[in-house]
Amino acid sequence: MSNAQTFPTILVTGGGGYVGSALVPALLKQGHKVRVVDTFWYGENVFADCNSHPALTRIAKDIRDTAAMKEAMRGVDAVIHLACISNDPSFELDPKLGKGINLDAFPGLVEAAKAGGVKRFIYASSSSVYGVKEQPDVREDDPPAPLTDYSRFKLECEKLLMKLGGGMTRVIVRPATVCGYAPRLRLDLTVNILTIHALVNRKIRIFGGRQMRPNLHVLDMVRAYEMFLAAPAEKIDGVPFNVGFRNETVENIAGIVKRTIGDEGIALEYVPTDDNRSYHVNSDRVRRVLGFEPKYNIEDAVRSIVEAYRAGKIPDPMTNPMYHNIKRMHQLSLG
Repeated sequence: MSNAQTFPTILVTGGGGYVGSALVPALLKQGHKVRVVDTFWYGENVFADCNSHPALTRIAKDIRDTAAMKEAMRGVDAVIHLACISNDPSFELDPKLGKGINLDAFPGLVEAAKAGGVKRFIYASSSSVYGVKEQPDVREDDPPAPLTDYSRFKLECEKLLMKLGGGMTRVIVRPATVCGYAPRLRLDLTVNILTIHALVNRKIRIFGGRQMRPNLHVLDMVRAYEMFLAAPAEKIDGVPFNVGFRNETVENIAGIVKRTIGDEGIALEYVPTDDNRSYHVNSDRVRRVLGFEPKYNIEDAVRSIVEAYRAGKIPDPMTNPMYHNIKRMHQLSLG
């Protein structure tokens, strides 16, 4: 039985964001009806050739609107909850807004899903819940030690889902840092930042360089969500899954970018930094339990941005706030 037969109607919160802009078209092409709940800060037409798809419903609402969420959940079979104020700097811009969206809205969302008859609730947590660990392989059983409110609230929502989500299959996903081209592009993530700077400025600024970053191509992130829809409930219910690929230092990522672009004239500039957050995760569990193997690598992510840039799909990459969460939030006077 296909995913579309098991879960005909899927609601994606935050579906107008970076991952959602790649995920929603993939779900539509699989035959699902997709409802996207989003404030659409980055525009409503972020779904490439699926913007006018007949099975796509846009619901321009805030997830803090409990009544709207109850209405949106009616007749939904599965939820993929992506909506949040993403990453630490954006969160810190307005901590009250961040807490309202990332934590306070969550119990109402879970209750609305249960009341609406949702069978599977997939929650996008974060690999940052582990904090900074010394060991080279951080696994799901290692004790979480979140360092910021952003990651603390991610962990708190995992616990709330387990407490409140009985009766649904509860899926906890802890993704690595996503990279590569998607229609609603982010240029404030490590691989993407370094690539666009290399293309536009022919210079890559490396802040520090020894910090580790776990990476995952956006198309593999999409494949992972499709897999969590397809997986048998007994294999995934209540089990956290790291989903990453390569743990690389920022310095190594810069080297990959330079080699992949193939321009010897790109300069590397080292800049001291106070931000020594270093994350590295092990994704053996998702491989062992579900057979998930990434198809794409960092080089593929770099190439996808290079191709989009040269095709004119990334206008004004250095000045357009749409590519930077925190700049767009400033533009909208959010914090």
